[in-house]
Amino acid sequence: MRETRSDGELLRAIAADGDRRAFEELYRRYAPWLTARLRGRCADAGVVDDVVQETFLAVWRGTARYREEGDAAGWLWRIGSRRLIDTLRGDGARGRMRQALARLRHRDEASAEERVLAGVEHGDLAGALTRLSPELRAVLQATVIDGLSTREAAVLLGIPPGTVKTRALRARKQLREELA
Repeated sequence: MRETRSDGELLRAIAADGDRRAFEELYRRYAPWLTARLRGRCADAGVVDDVVQETFLAVWRGTARYREEGDAAGWLWRIGSRRLIDTLRGDGARGRMRQALARLRHRDEASAEERVLAGVEHGDLAGALTRLSPELRAVLQATVIDGLSTREAAVLLGIPPGTVKTRALRARKQLREELA
């Protein structure tokens, strides 16, 4: 029975010989973990799957270089997270997000989030949310209700990250003033 090779041994075999078995073992070892971590950053399973594939392609092709002193999992995470950011910044991802938003905006039945934001269910908070400008409300929905990071919200809304931060601060300040 064969001993399990270390991450470093697998990566050296892939880099030196193009060892397919080493690559498959590394993929089986880390692809599920990387997928789970990236899904915490992006809800689009298709985008995450593409990013995981691109990450391992970079390993296979040797375009990503592993340094012996580093942790293989951390190295793969850095590659994957950077590729995810690049993908989310790209026009393809931005276009998909805009289409998803357009579908959400044009549905006949309002979602629970939209009802809360429209003031249907929560008294004073609902009124305060309704009085926010659409731009401030959209930032709150993206960052608070949808749980997106500033960068993800920026891509989703098509505005710079600094604008997301400024609008979020303005929205919180206005809500605090109205609810005090």
